[in-house]
This record gives sequence, C-alpha cells and structure tokens, in this order.
Amino acid sequence: MTTIKINEHTKTGKAFMAMFEAFFKGVEGIEIVEDDYNQVNEEQSPYNPEFVKMVLKAKERGDYKEIDPKDVWGSLGLK
Repeated sequence: MTTIKINEHTKTGKAFMAMFEAFFKGVEGIEIVEDDYNQVNEEQSPYNPEFVKMVLKAKERGDYKEIDPKDVWGSLGLK
C-alpha cells in the first residue's frame, strides 16, 4: 500500500485530484480515502500537548535559552 498526501487547497492539488478521479474512478485496487489533514497531524504528533503549550508560553515570555546544535555543551555553559 502506498500513501500519497495531496493538499486539495492548492491549484496543483485540485488539478491532480480532478485528473485522478477522471482516470481512476471505479478502478479496482485504487480508492480515495479522505481524511481531515489537521486531524491526522494532531493524532500522529509525537509531542505531548502540555509540553507544546509550555514551550509556546516560554517563547512568548522570552523565557528560554537557545541551544546551538553544533555546540550543545558550550551553549549551556558546561564546557
């Protein structure tokens, strides 16, 4: 099974869906399964919603420390 994500809100996505339906409607083995894009992303998010809220609040307050991924220990002052 192969999954293809198509943003039906874009011009290209609309054109692709129109072409797909014209060529493959009623063909055995191919079906369109509709999902709400935002709902799918929320369900598959690896992050705890409480953690996300905490991070966003800290960002608004400016109460956070940026870490350089190339020098993590130095960014934390532990070098």
